[in-house]
Amino acid sequence: MYQAGLVLEGGGMRGLFTAGVLDYFIDLGMEFQEVYGVSAGICNACSYLSKQRGRSLRVNTDYLEDPRYCSVESLIKTGDLFGADMLYRIIPDELDPYDYETFQKYPGKAYAVVTNCETGKAEYMRLRRMDKDIQAVRASSSMPMVSRMVEIEGQLYLDGGISDSIPVIQSMRNGNEKNVVVLTRDATYRKTPSRGMAAFRLRYKKYPNLIKQMEYRHVRYNKTLEFIEKGRKMGKIFVIQPKKPIEIGRVEKDKEKLRELYEEGYESARDSYEGLMEFLKR
Repeated sequence: MYQAGLVLEGGGMRGLFTAGVLDYFIDLGMEFQEVYGVSAGICNACSYLSKQRGRSLRVNTDYLEDPRYCSVESLIKTGDLFGADMLYRIIPDELDPYDYETFQKYPGKAYAVVTNCETGKAEYMRLRRMDKDIQAVRASSSMPMVSRMVEIEGQLYLDGGISDSIPVIQSMRNGNEKNVVVLTRDATYRKTPSRGMAAFRLRYKKYPNLIKQMEYRHVRYNKTLEFIEKGRKMGKIFVIQPKKPIEIGRVEKDKEKLRELYEEGYESARDSYEGLMEFLKR
């Protein structure tokens, strides 16, 4: 096990890039002492932590035509564009069984990043038993405007990306001097202000701290990118990311595009291998 943090950005279907990276790590038997995932990042991390190679790719492509998986119908009926019952019960317990036992044996720690709707602050929920803590994964992946809030121990939560899209600073605070960061945007990307703030303010008018976080999300995100670049130059952060802009959105139903993105992630990790090993063994 490497004494380093593994930090996984979200990004909806762009997470297929991360799925490819993680499958390469599975092939090499690479484990990290701590894993931090946001939204799609933690969803893909689940199959990595249970060592189920190819499962993230299957989950993200095999059910695209099933309205229970992702559809306007699901949004109207349940309040979730991505069907919660399908994603967090039917698939892991029936269609593509999750290996809960192997997850329990993972020697490191894993955290799902969530946003507390009342405080607007990021929280880092430790995943100890996936059968119980799957709600934290769901909360981390609950995109605003198209998902219901998720209640955990009396608190309401949404997408961790609202408050901490790339939790590398939290990983460092927890003692990880080295961090491997997997991004789902290329090096030229910088986040701009959300174009949907008027609708966001109306939808979440009872949650002023959540609104404030969303208003300044792009500022925090871009500052984090600056922090990552400084850390990379100092030899404390290793980055794996797409070489060019990803031409798919957060919701994509073209299987071929998704498979290509997965392969791009796998190849990027493979191409980074020598540099990654040098970084981890210093």
